Amino acid sequence: QVQLIESGGGLVQAGGSLRLSCAASGRTFSSYSMGWFRQAPGKEREFLVAINWNGGSTYYRDPVKGRFTISRDNTKNTAYLQMNSLRPEDTAVYFCAASRAAYGLGYSSTYDYWGQGTQVTVSS
Repeated sequence: QVQLIESGGGLVQAGGSLRLSCAASGRTFSSYSMGWFRQAPGKEREFLVAINWNGGSTYYRDPVKGRFTISRDNTKNTAYLQMNSLRPEDTAVYFCAASRAAYGLGYSSTYDYWGQGTQVTVSS
């Protein structure tokens, strides 16, 4: 069992930055691929980025390429999402998720554990 807790969300002006953290419980964090998703009001949850177990491979959706960066620190059992150049359309609840799989990380069904989400609001 893995528990994930996101933090770092908040209100920021357009063009600003935030860094989200995802702290994982348990001793097997390094066994999991990690992903970040978001869900805006009235929209489906969408995949943003993912990272493999050792940070050697990352996967980004086009809308966030060049603006968002995923990383992880296995010594701290934590994954991060650095978000720069934020836009009002980035406003959503952001979720981290953990997967035992190494492939298919763009699909929410691939993930085994989810955090509760953290709100990010970008004002214009």
